[in-house]
Amino acid sequence: MRYPLVFIDGDQGTTGLQIHERLRGRDDLRLLTLPAGQRKDARARADAINGCDIAILCLPDSAAREAVTSIVNPAVRVIDASSAHRTQPGWTYGFPEMAAGQAQRIAGALRVSNPGCYPTGAIGLLRPLVEAGLLPHDYPIAIHAVSGYSGGGRTAVDTYEGPEATRALPFQVYGLDLAHKHTPEIQQHAGLARRPAFVPAYGAFRQGIVLTVALELDLLASGTDVGRLHACLLDHYAGARHVEVMPLAESAAATHLDPQALNGTNDLRLGVFANRKHGQVLLAAVFDNLGKGASGAAVQNLDLMLAGVAAEATPAPRPPCWDSPRRSRRSTAVIASTSTPSH
Repeated sequence: MRYPLVFIDGDQGTTGLQIHERLRGRDDLRLLTLPAGQRKDARARADAINGCDIAILCLPDSAAREAVTSIVNPAVRVIDASSAHRTQPGWTYGFPEMAAGQAQRIAGALRVSNPGCYPTGAIGLLRPLVEAGLLPHDYPIAIHAVSGYSGGGRTAVDTYEGPEATRALPFQVYGLDLAHKHTPEIQQHAGLARRPAFVPAYGAFRQGIVLTVALELDLLASGTDVGRLHACLLDHYAGARHVEVMPLAESAAATHLDPQALNGTNDLRLGVFANRKHGQVLLAAVFDNLGKGASGAAVQNLDLMLAGVAAEATPAPRPPCWDSPRRSRRSTAVIASTSTPSH
């Protein structure tokens, strides 16, 4: 029996290592890996990409573009975890739960762009409401998110875990020019006509995200209330294995959200919080920036491309994420079964 051959280009970075770990122990595919001395060899990498069934690119944007241009084998399929192709025509956006039929589109795609971490939460909250006509597509959206420092890549990890860690800031807001590279991705895939204002931040914890969007009920579609917003999200994600909408009773009892609650999972939890007296709503998303925001999503897309939409069936129980008072060059590559570590 021939097993699908998967090559992770950039398997020594944070996302690549986590994808490799998530695939460990699986017997339905094989991983193609390069010796340490050839990981930066353009020819060896091109040979590996053209010799595999599915290539997962865990590279900086420019390197991901170069890797794609090196593909001459028309049968090779690609999952790009960088931001290089997320708004590009010809690429399928890898958020299966985003819209009806999206999982099927991913399953049959040659080129899949893995979503960014922040866009996963923002699009997950906003797109269903825009599609349903409850949230005007030209609403002046403001998004705030707090991520673990791993979202800043190796430099941020070294800052918080290296010899100078005691000097690292406990909390820092960045992107003050309102030009974060995820903003166009959010606007396009959430279906927004107006560019959203997006301000992210890092906290002194390794991973996890809380992302929030505040809304004024009187600026939404006529008759829209908290119940309709919640029902819209609940209906959109009905049956989704990796997305859960918090019951309104639970969100009403919550005192705060824990960004680390879903770490290690590929799950996304959404909540609708309200101040009914003042007609204000807070939409919130909690998830692992390295899970549903990166490696978990990549493996979910890989499974769809290998096995089709059956991989999306059967929701699994999730832990709570809120607190309340109640609670050749080619020949030297290594092909390894994932049931045995290959690194």
